[in-house]
Amino acid sequence: MALSIRLSRGGSKKRPYYRIVVADARSPRDGKFIERIGSYNPLLAKDDEKRVVLDTDRAKHWLGVGAQPTDRVARFLDVAGVKERAARNNPQKAEPGEKAKERAEERAEKAKAAEEAAAEANKPAAAEAETADATAE
Repeated sequence: MALSIRLSRGGSKKRPYYRIVVADARSPRDGKFIERIGSYNPLLAKDDEKRVVLDTDRAKHWLGVGAQPTDRVARFLDVAGVKERAARNNPQKAEPGEKAKERAEERAEKAKAAEEAAAEANKPAAAEAETADATAE
């Protein structure tokens, strides 16, 4: 049986409250669980001590048995000093996708063509203005 340490949602609409539970990985998110080892209240301030309540002894036990924590729970365990979590780095996170890059290139080409057309339109007018200045002197 594959075990996971994960969050189980409770609370009302727009007012979430989570239990940190050990459950079979195949069971539903809010379904049957084996043991509740803590709670997480995201509505409290980040520096509030009751925001994350965790039974570290039980967490160590379940990790020793082979339970796999989800990413969010792994962060809580790292802060509590139970399990070290490797930091993730995704340097391409802010980079736009292929289609967005293609659209940006198309817009740049259209803008360049519009600039050239405007420059061509202004060229004869500028030449006429120069000749008018030369004849007026």
